[in-house]
Amino acid sequence: MLDVRDPSSRVPSEHLACENHTVECIGPFFFQHVSALNADAESKLKRLKKSIRGGSSEDIDCLEFEDDVSYLKSLDPLKWKEQDHYHVLGLKKLRYKASENDIKLAYRKMVLKHHPDKRVAAGETVNRDEDYFLCITKAYETLGDKKARKAYDSVDPTIDDKIPSDNANSRENFFKVFKPVFDRNAHWSEILPVPSLGGPTDSRSKVEKFYNFWFNFQSWREFSYYDEEEKDKGHDREERRWIDKQNKAMRAKYKKEEMSRIRNLVELAYKLDPRIAKFRIEEKEKKQAAKLAKQEAVRARIEGANRAAREAEEKMRKKKEEVEAAEREKLAAEKAEKEEMKKALKKQRQTVRKICKTNNYFIQTDKELVPHMSNIEKMCDMYSLDELKTLCNGLANRGREYLLEKIQEIDETLEAERHSHLTPKLNVVSKENYADPAITNGVTCKPPWSHGQVQLLIKAVNLFPAGTNHRWEVVANFLNQHSAGGTTRTAKEVLTKVKDMQHTDFSQSDLKVVNNEEAYSNFEKEKKRDAVVEAPASERFPEQPALPWSAEEQQLLEQALKTYPNSVSDRWDKIAATVSTRSKKECMKRYKELVELVKAKKKALETAQKKK
Repeated sequence: MLDVRDPSSRVPSEHLACENHTVECIGPFFFQHVSALNADAESKLKRLKKSIRGGSSEDIDCLEFEDDVSYLKSLDPLKWKEQDHYHVLGLKKLRYKASENDIKLAYRKMVLKHHPDKRVAAGETVNRDEDYFLCITKAYETLGDKKARKAYDSVDPTIDDKIPSDNANSRENFFKVFKPVFDRNAHWSEILPVPSLGGPTDSRSKVEKFYNFWFNFQSWREFSYYDEEEKDKGHDREERRWIDKQNKAMRAKYKKEEMSRIRNLVELAYKLDPRIAKFRIEEKEKKQAAKLAKQEAVRARIEGANRAAREAEEKMRKKKEEVEAAEREKLAAEKAEKEEMKKALKKQRQTVRKICKTNNYFIQTDKELVPHMSNIEKMCDMYSLDELKTLCNGLANRGREYLLEKIQEIDETLEAERHSHLTPKLNVVSKENYADPAITNGVTCKPPWSHGQVQLLIKAVNLFPAGTNHRWEVVANFLNQHSAGGTTRTAKEVLTKVKDMQHTDFSQSDLKVVNNEEAYSNFEKEKKRDAVVEAPASERFPEQPALPWSAEEQQLLEQALKTYPNSVSDRWDKIAATVSTRSKKECMKRYKELVELVKAKKKALETAQKKK
């Protein structure tokens, strides 16, 4: 046997062949070496317990730790992204609730137990390239980094993302079904604290606060853990940009789906929440009550207004009746007074006539009879009651002499009036004059009335009867518009001329003469129209002038115009059939004349009003 400690017994290395042999360690030196290694490991474990959690060695034993060796051996280091990192570190129960110290403790414990060196020292065969300890390392790298752990927690495979269905169970057991769902999803909220779902007796403000929070929910959940490729593994900048773009698109897709899920959960809860249904019924009842109150207020206001209107109307009616009664009494008194005056005048006139007739009209010759009778009638027409009494007394006392004086007095008065109207007057020029005559030394000279102007005046007086507003201004404007001589007349001149023409002496009244002439001519025309001529009209002679319209024909035409308006077809044929004595052409011509007459009347009225 060779002694290796003896130098003389050594063989040169060039004469030795190198061979590998499996040698099992035995002997006292080996046992001494193993004991030293175990002592060193126990000292390291004690130092680790002191360094973690303030040096307390009891905390690591209190950690909820589950070491599942069979699960660890089933892992593939190349597929570390698919593993459950919390399960790998023995934190399967704590998961996202585990603190950073819990993760460090779990990792240290896993290292002390599953490190390849420890297992090799225990006699276990370890393939370091495919050993599951790499999965432990990856789990700690992921959960030990805040950003990486956030990414993993967002996609934790044990998370329940299901939401309840819209069924009878969800409606009947709303709080029992939805409360755990909201509690699970509250973990993703960026804003803390998260309001609770509450109970069926919560106030409206609390319920609205809960749904406002969840309808505006802000989630920190992100999906970078699903990135298929890492940006830093790109060979160049373009490839890294492309990888980053693909990853962002994938994250946005998952984020959109997550927010849609939260939104569907909140909308379903809002739809099935019995408190919301109760609040809606209360709000509807409140609105209905407010509506009814408003309608009642409107009805009361309308009734009040109607009642006030009825009272005012009743008051006005009574006042009107009182005024009308007073007016009737006044009119009745005036009428009675007028009747008494008429009776007194009639009686006094009869007395005058009786006195004159008894005394044979105080005549001396037969030639004086008619003039005396005429003058006595003038006196009866012109004198008032007192004057008639004075006349009676004078005739009774003085007789013929007094009668002759009165006749002479009347003749002088009428002659003076006639002379004053026929003689041109000198008037001072003023701004109120409508005409523009020749001015001499501040005075104007009016020419006498011509026959044409008198005829126009008669026509205007008939056209604008008594009761027309500003009648004499309207008549004056009509004369000035249709007069051919260029002479303008004022309303005062027109009124004076009309009074002169309406002289009490019937034989000297121009208006009466004209009316009599027109009445006789109308009578002759009526008589001629009544005679029916069956012979056809001769074409050798010119057409005769149209006969004037009678009052009866005028009434028939006006009634037919009202009966058959413009919308009626064959209007003028029907009008002509109604006015049997006139043809269709004559009816249309008469209608145009009436329209022109009405227009002229309106124009004269407007001109008079403007000048006022």
